[in-house]
Amino acid sequence: MKATANGPVVVTRNAKPVAVLLSVKDRDEIERMAMSRSKKLRKILQKSRAQIKKGKGIPHEQFWREIEQMRKG
Repeated sequence: MKATANGPVVVTRNAKPVAVLLSVKDRDEIERMAMSRSKKLRKILQKSRAQIKKGKGIPHEQFWREIEQMRKG
């Protein structure tokens, strides 16, 4: 949409803002935006950060090895 090329477009109803239109570059950007609004995902991330802070996390490499094993298995 040409209107969003210069930045967000605010949509109004009765002179009050009700929505914002944003331009996106690709499907990944749409997914990131949707995920950023997910209360469930934010709760999971908060729990994960707390576990890491307590020393209960796993190394980055181990995480990705386990993900790859889950994909194969």
